[in-house]
Amino acid sequence: MEKQLIISVSREYGSGGHYIAAQLAERFGLPLYDHNLLDEIAKEKGMNIERLSKYDERAKKPLFSRNVRGFSSSPEEVIAEIQFEYLREKAKAGESFVVVGRCSESILQEYNGLIPIFILGDMQDRIKRIEQVRDFSEQEAKDAIARHDRNRKSYHNYHCDIKWGDSRHYDLCINSSRLGVDKTADFIEQYIRGWQQREQDR
Repeated sequence: MEKQLIISVSREYGSGGHYIAAQLAERFGLPLYDHNLLDEIAKEKGMNIERLSKYDERAKKPLFSRNVRGFSSSPEEVIAEIQFEYLREKAKAGESFVVVGRCSESILQEYNGLIPIFILGDMQDRIKRIEQVRDFSEQEAKDAIARHDRNRKSYHNYHCDIKWGDSRHYDLCINSSRLGVDKTADFIEQYIRGWQQREQDR
């Protein structure tokens, strides 16, 4: 029986991390959970959470939320917990998948098949990528990078003891600027296949 494989990809904005995650999902024939995760949850559980999607991967705003009998009124926290529980259910069922962000390297750390990866990049390369992908000016790209990285860090560090980007908590921390996104995906794929082979040989 093939062993469970969960590839968790955390990323700096503009590093190409999402593209690399999609490449890995395709190469290993696995489902990819990213911003589509809420759609998957809504479809499986018959929930209408479309109006809450804007709160995805956002930290709770303490001034605008409160806890009542152990339940949070924060839409950011509600969305996060729904996604965390969904991912835990998938992992507990023995499913293999690729997940982008969503604190997955922390909430799924008990699973032996988890391979947590952090993708970073040189600032100039990140700016250039955002300029091209989003059709932004240089300043717009810089502002977007600062905003998204700040939001991701706040969201992650609110929900996790593990700090966002701390290399001690990832199997690989890799700068996509060194090889480019495609060859970075090649490198990570080789690492994962090596891990799979080692697991089979045990």
